[in-house]
Amino acid sequence: MRIRESQKLIEDIYYARDSARGLHGTHMWFCEEVGELTRALRRDKREELEGEFADVYAWLSTLASMSGVDLEDAVAKKYGEGCPRCRRTPCGCP
Repeated sequence: MRIRESQKLIEDIYYARDSARGLHGTHMWFCEEVGELTRALRRDKREELEGEFADVYAWLSTLASMSGVDLEDAVAKKYGEGCPRCRRTPCGCP
């Protein structure tokens, strides 16, 4: 699944509810999910990590959609030529 397809899937599932909550409220949920990912990383439990990474991605996707940002285009624009500073892959910045 491409980034654009996954962003559309999250929109189909959650956009109406997240939009009703508003950008600020939805961002707060996103921050809570990042905290849950942090705890899962500390525990280093694979089954928790996969779920938490997916949750953070879903909340990030919905925030992007609510803000009118196509994540696939944004990533390609910023990182499509490698590191945004040195333009190398892998990054060669000091």
